[in-house]
Amino acid sequence: MQRYAGKTVLVTGAAGGLGSAMCLRFAAEGARVAALDVDNLRLETACAQWRELGHNIRPFLLDVTDASAFKRQVESIVEEFGRLDVAVNNAGMGGDMAPLAEYPLATWERVMSVNVSSVFYGMRAQIPTMCKQGHGAIINVASIMGSIAMPSIAPYVASKHAVVGLTKGAALDYGRAGVRINAVGPSFVRTGFTASSLPDDSTWDALADRHALAGTASPEDIAATVAYLGSEDARFVTGALYLVDGGYTAT
Repeated sequence: MQRYAGKTVLVTGAAGGLGSAMCLRFAAEGARVAALDVDNLRLETACAQWRELGHNIRPFLLDVTDASAFKRQVESIVEEFGRLDVAVNNAGMGGDMAPLAEYPLATWERVMSVNVSSVFYGMRAQIPTMCKQGHGAIINVASIMGSIAMPSIAPYVASKHAVVGLTKGAALDYGRAGVRINAVGPSFVRTGFTASSLPDDSTWDALADRHALAGTASPEDIAATVAYLGSEDARFVTGALYLVDGGYTAT
């Protein structure tokens, strides 16, 4: 299936588990992929693996918390590829675990910058080109924590609720311009991002038991939903949060 033949797709946080799976899925469906990440070493390592698989994925270095740099990088990608059909604002972080009154102020500010401001900066840079084209799709990566909560991670929960709010508001602003904007809400996915905060197999076994479907999601599960939302198969979908949670939030 080549839903993205001739199209350009941008993915932030591309060197991580979810981002890499998204880049591979879009490339496998024919897209020219611009892979953006702040970690140059991880990005180059990922690109070497992608090249071995024969995929058309180009690396671009970006700190998503720098609004001016985000704008410049999007402009350079559009200049090089001639268009921007899909943008996935995937970069994010978890933060500390602590009750709200004990939460470090510096971490709060960092979580808001990486998880919320970066999505705002991204859409602000991506939307003008899509409006000029008369079409485009943006997918913001939120979390199941954009619709529920857990103790000791209130700032992360707040940040993902904010991503959902930004998504819905922007979808209303630009729907008539032909730009669709949605969010995806992954459940627990075992990647390098989550392994540092949830290192124990017993923890993952307990989490798996909380899902209506067996086990937990894979990066490829999330990538499949993102690829759907960016495609013409989802042409009448905007302002939505798509939960990929195996029924976790239904329990």
